[in-house]
Amino acid sequence: MATTRTIVKRTAKSSRFGLRATPEQEIILRRAAELCHKTMTEFILDSAYHAAEEVLLNQRLFTVSGSRYENLLDLLDRPAEDNIGLQDLFSKSAPWDQQCP
Repeated sequence: MATTRTIVKRTAKSSRFGLRATPEQEIILRRAAELCHKTMTEFILDSAYHAAEEVLLNQRLFTVSGSRYENLLDLLDRPAEDNIGLQDLFSKSAPWDQQCP
């Protein structure tokens, strides 16, 4: 009888970051990592990654020109339509309401 094995492909990590922290910062980071059941590295990388995503997603300047600008205005002027996907999304708790990143 043959057995099925699941092969997990892991992405090689090639970048290294060096951080310096005050003793107080280290204590807080260690406590938070423990509460989230993560290593310090996992906690810091996850937190930094989520913060970076938020910064990028909060960019408010969009540049368009010509016909793309007119198309954008037309889209913005349309009356609102029911969107089941958005209704589903907004019925869930917000990511910032979660305890750990």
